[in-house]
Amino acid sequence: MPTPPCTPPPSTPPHGAGPDGRWALAAVALGAFCVQLDSFALHLALPVIRGELPGPAAVGRAVSGGYLLAAGALMPLSGRLGDAYGRRRMLRTGLLLFAAAAAACALAPSLPLLVAARVVQGAGAALIMPNGLALLTRVFPGPRGRRMTGRALGLAGLATACGPFVGGAVTEYGSWRAVFWLTALPALVAATAARSTAAPRTPGTAGRATAHPDVVGAVAATGACACLAPGLGGGPWWWAWLTAAVALATGCVRRARRAAPLLDPALLRDGRYLRLTASGAVANAATVALLFTVPQALQRAAGLSPAAAGLAFLVPAGALAAGGPAAGRVRPAAGTAVMAGCLTVAAVALGALPLGGTDPLPLLVAATVAAAALGTAGALALTGTQALVAADGAGAAAGVTKAALTVTAGLGLALPLPDEGPRPALLGAACLTAALGLTAPATLRAFRRLRRRGGRGMHG
Repeated sequence: MPTPPCTPPPSTPPHGAGPDGRWALAAVALGAFCVQLDSFALHLALPVIRGELPGPAAVGRAVSGGYLLAAGALMPLSGRLGDAYGRRRMLRTGLLLFAAAAAACALAPSLPLLVAARVVQGAGAALIMPNGLALLTRVFPGPRGRRMTGRALGLAGLATACGPFVGGAVTEYGSWRAVFWLTALPALVAATAARSTAAPRTPGTAGRATAHPDVVGAVAATGACACLAPGLGGGPWWWAWLTAAVALATGCVRRARRAAPLLDPALLRDGRYLRLTASGAVANAATVALLFTVPQALQRAAGLSPAAAGLAFLVPAGALAAGGPAAGRVRPAAGTAVMAGCLTVAAVALGALPLGGTDPLPLLVAATVAAAALGTAGALALTGTQALVAADGAGAAAGVTKAALTVTAGLGLALPLPDEGPRPALLGAACLTAALGLTAPATLRAFRRLRRRGGRGMHG
């Protein structure tokens, strides 16, 4: 039976104090950097890719969106595999698969083959992220694990923010194919570091290893994500795509009744876990929109060149990267309140973005505040959910949470957007709604206590 997510991880010796811990941190941080860099580095290179490679133009959008959707859909299964067969083994397998697929992308002779290689690369990313995060919580137990996870997520956040400009610069001064070589080689280095990590065996892992993975549930989840993007994108058959997505998602949830389901029923019943995951998805969607909107505004309204816009955006990028280490220092008991505060600050900053102004300074100030708040909120979703689960279910929990965040980003890239990007005010409203959802249970409890006190006062 799956371990309930409210059970705290058992105390373990400080394995991360020696070289093993450093190798584990290096492998996870470098792997997360590669995953996030390849998630966003091709955004500015897509026109060049479509012009150079033969294939349908409509397939071009799947170069970025297909990678993220494949990664997000497979992360729950990948987390389960890590819990069953070892997180270090799955992390290293994912890094090697990611590197091989990156090399295949760099050598792809046509657009359909590039998309196919990107989907395989997404499968490698799905193995890297949940198992890497779960591995850090075992190698570095307690508060140190949160700090190390925050450092890895901070490096990933830096890759997220700088990815579009790294890809654009490499494409302009070299070739878009070099973008993939930039991540293939570091992924191999990370795989070597993972091999040098002696991960402690998780209690309960042996029992999980005997259960067969829920392949049917994984196929249903992947199909739901594949149908969701064209359904939300409109078109004459949008209703059929959305119906298929809902049906497949329902089948995935119903599979939770089997002995070793893809989705842990205990996770689906834990309100704190669901609120943190949903709020993290909102923060991630707003982050992706910020990465799209602000650089475009710097070039279009402020009149900066692409190189100057990229240089100016390094300030918000640094703020986004700092969110990971900041989240790693937040105690689990305060995580929900801090995350709600970050989402509220992000909502105000997003609403204040002066996208039409010619002065880049106010835009950069608002973007920096929003990036810092969103980076912290997104990292808190991962560190907070890990603090809620037992050690033998950390991989599955990280897989579900990271899947929600990644699929949200994938839909944001796969769906058609207006030239000016999504409206920041709407994103701010979504962040504020998520903040209210996080604090709603505590607010209701406080309101009930006040009512009880008021009732006793009237009858006294």
